[in-house]
Amino acid sequence: MVGLGGQPVFIMSEDAERTTGKDAQENNIAACKTVAKAVRTTLGPKGMDKMMVDSVGDLVVTNDGVTILEEMDLDHPAAKMMVEVAQTQEEEVGDGTTTAVVLAGELLKQSEDLLDQEIHPTVITKGYRLAREKSVEVLDDIAEEVDLKDTDTLQKVAMTAMTGKSAETSREYLAKIAVNAIEGVAEETSEGFQVDRDMIKLEKNQGGTVEDTELVKGVILNKEKVHGGMPELVEDAKIALIDSPIEVKETETDAEINISDPAQMKSFVEQEEKQLKEMVNSIEASGANVVLCQKGIDDIAQHYLAKKGIFAVRRVSSGDMDKLAKATNANIVTNVNEIEADDLGTSGSVKQKNVGGDAMTFVQDCPEAKSVSILIRGGTEHVVDEIERAMEDALGGVSAALRNGRVVGGGGATEVELAQQLRDYADSVGGREQLAINAFADALEVLPRTLSENAGFDPIDTLVELRNKHDEGDVWAGIDVTTGKSKQLFQEGVVEPKQTKTQAVTSASEAAEMILRIDDVISASGFSGGDEGGPAGGPPAGGGGMPPGGMGGMGGMM
Repeated sequence: MVGLGGQPVFIMSEDAERTTGKDAQENNIAACKTVAKAVRTTLGPKGMDKMMVDSVGDLVVTNDGVTILEEMDLDHPAAKMMVEVAQTQEEEVGDGTTTAVVLAGELLKQSEDLLDQEIHPTVITKGYRLAREKSVEVLDDIAEEVDLKDTDTLQKVAMTAMTGKSAETSREYLAKIAVNAIEGVAEETSEGFQVDRDMIKLEKNQGGTVEDTELVKGVILNKEKVHGGMPELVEDAKIALIDSPIEVKETETDAEINISDPAQMKSFVEQEEKQLKEMVNSIEASGANVVLCQKGIDDIAQHYLAKKGIFAVRRVSSGDMDKLAKATNANIVTNVNEIEADDLGTSGSVKQKNVGGDAMTFVQDCPEAKSVSILIRGGTEHVVDEIERAMEDALGGVSAALRNGRVVGGGGATEVELAQQLRDYADSVGGREQLAINAFADALEVLPRTLSENAGFDPIDTLVELRNKHDEGDVWAGIDVTTGKSKQLFQEGVVEPKQTKTQAVTSASEAAEMILRIDDVISASGFSGGDEGGPAGGPPAGGGGMPPGGMGGMGGMM
């Protein structure tokens, strides 16, 4: 910038870089398209997996969209916004992360053509906003109702969420576990069903097979009893939950004790033992035969507890303590000496079992359990991790279906129906916004197109057939990935929560609108990293918005 007298005036630091106008838009769109392309091949029942290797050699094999994006070492700020789309989808629904990211990338790709036609970004974003609002209305109209009694439909939702993952071969068995888990913690309120997913604990243990996965109406602790003399099994358990140490308290200030006589030492030790014995007696007097302690348990206290036949576990996490309180209906006690019978919880049994070579404690058969646990088994660590991700998706899908009370058809059926209705709606909207609404409709069809491509079929033939079926009024006609033909998939069991689609359309559209409105990128730290050939303030040349060599952590995947 030139000031008065021809002297330059610098308003930014020397290493700051800036990209403006069309260059900034193209760089941002290219970055987001690259991210969407990275996860696109994972979509659907025939989607492929990605192998992620980080800088220290740790390995992740998955086709879960949010996991892939979180493992990437992304530098581009617009690309990071795509990760936020996936994370929001995961937090709100628990499934549909790949759908949301692929849709956001396609919306930006469609906007490129509109920008080339000299249509202003604010017009495009207005059209996208109108299309988003109309899509939500259409979803409300076409969705089918579901509640806790529709166990069969909920299991279909769980199986659809797990389709395409390593768990697919056992998805019927795992789907029943997922639905039973949700039924165990769901609470009916005046506003519908509420599901606290934090009350479902997933505990992993490698070894065995996927079919060894089990649901426990209670809590599984990856802990063992503190003393070998304690019983392995306690039936009709009366459980004390204690969040203070069963140890002699240390003084809050620095203190020094001078002992000049062996008798004094003996008296000192006896006094400590007496205090510990009083704590154990207090526990016994309350009627407790199981102690689950959040803090430590002194060795002497362990001995006394074992002599009285009380089962004890120490260092239980605060999260597990909350789950135990819900499962057993116990009160968490802060003072051992004040524990009473009313504070105790109950369970059918507390048992220590060896699972895959590890000792674990099962607090199970709780009469009114509002907390449940799922023990996930699998042949290797990577299999167990992927089964856990599949179970998370299934639990998220079922809980979303219950909370919202509505489900829609999968296999691209919902997206094609939305696209058809959006095109009809666009004709009623005047001005250039209708071009953006039609672009939104075209973007929605990327999902059935991708399902077809990933299954090895011609996407154009598939899409034409689907459009014809929907024109004839077949709302739930989707792509059968085994034949490539259209089929009534809702009746075939391909069912998804309405909230998955609503959230995906909303978050993808809002992210695309935000990125389209950016026409100036200012990087105070020299974002391009000084690479030759890259535009100022943008990504290096040829990177498509990514650092050189693809995305960090992907091992040159693309």
